[in-house]
Amino acid sequence: MSQDNKYQDLETIFLDRIDSATNLSDLERIRVAAMGKKGQVSLLMQELKNLLPEHRKIYGQSLNAVKSKINASIKIRREELEKLQLESRLLREVTDVTLPIRPDSLAMGRVHPISQVLEEIVEIFSDLGFSVADGPDIDNEDNCFTKLNIPSHHPARQDMDTFFLKARSGCSRKVLRPHTSSVQIRTMMTQAPPIKIIAPGRVYRCDNDKTHTPMFHQVEGLLIDRGIHLGHLKWCLQEFCKAFFEVDKVKMRFRASHFPFTEPSIEVDIDADTIGKPGEWLEVLGSGMVHPKVIRNCGLDPECHQGFAFGMGLDRIAMLKYGISDLRDMFSGDLRWMRHYGFMPLDVPTLIGGLSS
Repeated sequence: MSQDNKYQDLETIFLDRIDSATNLSDLERIRVAAMGKKGQVSLLMQELKNLLPEHRKIYGQSLNAVKSKINASIKIRREELEKLQLESRLLREVTDVTLPIRPDSLAMGRVHPISQVLEEIVEIFSDLGFSVADGPDIDNEDNCFTKLNIPSHHPARQDMDTFFLKARSGCSRKVLRPHTSSVQIRTMMTQAPPIKIIAPGRVYRCDNDKTHTPMFHQVEGLLIDRGIHLGHLKWCLQEFCKAFFEVDKVKMRFRASHFPFTEPSIEVDIDADTIGKPGEWLEVLGSGMVHPKVIRNCGLDPECHQGFAFGMGLDRIAMLKYGISDLRDMFSGDLRWMRHYGFMPLDVPTLIGGLSS
């Protein structure tokens, strides 16, 4: 038998086997038998080196033609089999969307109180005209401290109070933000007044007990405009507390305090009778008028623009509102706790329908 006839017979045999392949596994076995390292076509290709040069060229062209036809046939058959396989799978994996949901599948899931309280706060401040701003959890000392008028010797800038990252050569030291005030700085640096934002997010401090965790959640607010004074701050916080605790009236107490980034600085307490604990005052947040140095550090003129800022712990006010006694339980992953304190997935808080209904 001549080489050409030998190649033709090999081509016919493999093309017939390829056409008769019924699945991708069979087709792959055929491909290996023909084109694999020890496949028949591959072995014939190796034999070419033993032929005379004039025969090697002629037979090499013929064998390459056979090889190309087999490869093309395998490709076409693979596409056909993949299509058939997909069609078979679509017919087999049919979902009846008219079937009822599994019993209690919705009832088992819960929204975490922190997520729920965040949605409540966003709903309230959105109604007051505030937008939501965001920033990175890892920031630099300039945004987290220096521009906020916090001096280098302040305790908050020490390793005992704040999580610092190892400094890289030629780079400033990074820090896990201890407050979302860094978002306020970023906003003032990039946005022209009027500015009206809230900045919720995770923050990090070296502390751990029943009312403190190394990671917790804050929301801070900032308003920068012309002619802003303490009366605007007081009204804003009163409206927030009434909406958040879902009462018509709220008794509040404003106490003088000190924060490097506000002047004057004010601690805000509410009468605990608001949440069913008569005779007590509960601290809910810190606030004040933005310090002129902070405004100037962000490239604005404090003679033209004034503003107020406030901040509160989401975890703390969630504990106050919903009677949670230990902050650490919020991060324990205990499903029993979640089923008790969590919220139904469809209980989306709205001012019209009720925040916690």
